[in-house]
Amino acid sequence: MQGIHPTAIVDPEAKLADDVQVGPFCVIEGDVEIGSGCVLREHVVIRRYTTMGRRNLVDAFCCFGGEPQDVKFDPSTVSHVRIGDDNLFREGCTISRATGAGNTTVVGNRTFWMTGAHAGHEAVVEDEAVFVNGSAVGGHGTVGRRAFLSSHVVIHQYCWVGEGVMTQGNAGISTHVPPYTMLAGINCLVGLNIVGMRRADDVSDDDRRQVKEVFDLTYRKGLTPTKALEAMDAREDLGAPATKFREFLRSVLSARPPYKRALCPFRPSR
Repeated sequence: MQGIHPTAIVDPEAKLADDVQVGPFCVIEGDVEIGSGCVLREHVVIRRYTTMGRRNLVDAFCCFGGEPQDVKFDPSTVSHVRIGDDNLFREGCTISRATGAGNTTVVGNRTFWMTGAHAGHEAVVEDEAVFVNGSAVGGHGTVGRRAFLSSHVVIHQYCWVGEGVMTQGNAGISTHVPPYTMLAGINCLVGLNIVGMRRADDVSDDDRRQVKEVFDLTYRKGLTPTKALEAMDAREDLGAPATKFREFLRSVLSARPPYKRALCPFRPSR
């Protein structure tokens, strides 16, 4: 049985699994789908064109599917938010629906959003990413798998943050940040996320060595990014993590506006 509080407002056209729990004063609009095992605590707003998978916990005052923060947006546009399974959203998180007709803002599985985190229109947030209090990704940005955005980290629109990136609190990003790196301050890589790679069950000791090698080709050998990519392409032994680093670099070099942005520079701490 659905547990819908009598003060909640649920549009009759919304599709909720039988066991969804909806707390006091929630609002669920039409054209919404919510999967089995989801719990919405008090004052949650799920706006139209939002799809949510299974076993998501949504804490108080979250709003998903709100109109994008884009002055050019036409409210009659049909665009979407798609949220996967097993995500945890704490108080006051917001996820905007896409700004382009038929487009989608995407959240994967097993992500963790702390208080006041935000994803803008057409953002893509991959599995197991963590948003600490007040962190945000702008429109069309990407946050890679297992990336960790510390408190109040902000990502500019159209920027990519790769898999396994660790950020310092209050950092700012307006460039593309390659996988398995650490970022501090404004667009300042300070090294590799060695601890994160050690904790990852799909990154071996040899993988870590290879990631260090491709990182060094990119940042420590005095090569241009193009020459570094050529050196990586000459190797046939790269495992999956180093290959992800290489393909991220390839994507940055081949990007076209508005995604054509610099690779985040390396400024090691002294």
